[in-house]
Amino acid sequence: MTSARRVRGLLGAMLAGAVMAAPAMLAGAPAATAQQPASSVLRVGLLQGIDSLNPFLASLQSSTEIGRLMYDFLTSYKVEDNSPGEGLAKEWTTAPDKLTWTFTLRDNAKWSDDAPITAKDVAYTYNLMLRDPVAATANGNFVANFESVTASADGKQVVIRTKTPQATMLALDVPIVPEHVWSKVNNLKDFTNETQPVVSSGPFTLLEHKPEQHVKLKANKNYWRGAPKIDELHFLYFKNSDAAVQALRKGEVDLVNRLTAAQYQSLQGDSTVTLNKANGRRFSELVLNPGAATKAGAPIGDGHPALKDLRVRQAIAKAIDPKALVDRVLQGFGQVGGGFLPPVFPDFHLTPEAAGAKFDPGAANAALDAAGYAKGANNIRVGPDGKPLNFRLYARNDRPNDITGAEFIKSWLADIGVGVELQTISSNQMNERTTGGQYDIAFSGWGTNPDPDFILGLHTCDQRPGPDGKGATTDAYLCDKTYDELYKAQLSEFDRAKRGELVKRMQKVAVDQAASIVLYYENALEAYRSDKFAAFALQPSTGGVIREQNGMWGYYSATPAGAAGDSGSGSNTGLIIGIVVGVLVLGGGAVLLVTRRRKAGADDRE
Repeated sequence: MTSARRVRGLLGAMLAGAVMAAPAMLAGAPAATAQQPASSVLRVGLLQGIDSLNPFLASLQSSTEIGRLMYDFLTSYKVEDNSPGEGLAKEWTTAPDKLTWTFTLRDNAKWSDDAPITAKDVAYTYNLMLRDPVAATANGNFVANFESVTASADGKQVVIRTKTPQATMLALDVPIVPEHVWSKVNNLKDFTNETQPVVSSGPFTLLEHKPEQHVKLKANKNYWRGAPKIDELHFLYFKNSDAAVQALRKGEVDLVNRLTAAQYQSLQGDSTVTLNKANGRRFSELVLNPGAATKAGAPIGDGHPALKDLRVRQAIAKAIDPKALVDRVLQGFGQVGGGFLPPVFPDFHLTPEAAGAKFDPGAANAALDAAGYAKGANNIRVGPDGKPLNFRLYARNDRPNDITGAEFIKSWLADIGVGVELQTISSNQMNERTTGGQYDIAFSGWGTNPDPDFILGLHTCDQRPGPDGKGATTDAYLCDKTYDELYKAQLSEFDRAKRGELVKRMQKVAVDQAASIVLYYENALEAYRSDKFAAFALQPSTGGVIREQNGMWGYYSATPAGAAGDSGSGSNTGLIIGIVVGVLVLGGGAVLLVTRRRKAGADDRE
């Protein structure tokens, strides 16, 4: 065992060399058990409601983040660099034609009720999505190209055969569910997945969900990677980020994210708080209702008819200045938008220059004049049908940047004769209205994965809903033949450079269609109580985030201050931490955001 003196000595040497690193044993076998407090609870500020804890239906970021904590996937994204890594599958092979994939499951994975996790659970999950449109609601694009999924008789291997080669086979972001539980569910559409005990496989299991109040989880002692360091994880709901920041200051919560620039800067002198400025993996956008319709083309919703006109949507795009939003709303904590994939994924990122979007209100006015939208009363343009171009603009009441940005957008659109009525609504209301086509213009945004397929799939014709308005998840009701053809081409392209070019071409098509306008990519601004928690693993290790990861590493690695203490041994995640801070490089990848007491002054930077 490493003594406290040894840990402090190593830490001193690392600080002298300006090195901050940590082991990557998170993805390996369980390590030695660390001494912990009698009970440790990590409390996280939640700014978004939960649409569903049913992993087949959940689409809000808050819900999918909790889903990643409850359910493992077949493979995972490594904590250090987001590359594909082991999940429930410990190894895999593919046939030369890349149509058949064989995944071998690990032997030590169990459900929280102690039943073994087998290939039959994997096959059941994927086959349920293939045969039931409701099960395909959230993640159906991942299995749409599957021809068959079978499990071996001994339950150790699952074989997936695809219709065409599929480049996303190591990036199937589908939570695997237990067949012995879900096969008894009769009405998947209404199943909340909250009746105790909820059987799951991830590092945490559900304790309680009270809508608009909290979601409480407890550590899964059966977790195959080893139990988390903390005993419970509580997500506490706040109506806005100001309230969450005040709760952080008071010690009522331990971790918050999605800070505004002003909030982030206001915390820089707080000696109890450590900040993290990360490269964001989200894009923020405006969605313009292009004529919401089902897969069959039947109109739904109540969007303004003028927005069906491509010329109107393109004019609105030209009238908006994303650079001003980055400078004045984000105060420089972000980058101007281009395509759907942010700069953190350079192979697939469409730059603003390549997107061709340009702030040009003169051109916007000229285009609307040429299209026959003459200015009428109060300088508001009127369409050929005699209906004024007055649009509803929805913004979420828990997103200060959206609300601030909306005032700029309202002013810019007034300059081209377009009226805007701003309405602030809850995240659940926003989800209901946008998925139901009941909007004109709305703020939206998505987290993106290292593999671009999911976010690209949200814009295909097949992602529009079924006849009942449900059964799929579309971003902005885009349906474009060229886009869909490029989507199929990128899905079968295994050469990363060639696939990147196809992905960029797709995004350019979407930009030109202007059903959504990518505004910017925010830096992820986070803060945690470093008097209570010593460290969290970042993903990726350089410039990465604690929350909203492509995995569960941030919460899984959460280390109560002093938990490792003088014992010096690693915890079950293999992270070795000294009394104040400590990082030992044991070979690997995960970098820890490490606690340091803050002093007011120039060195208060991350």
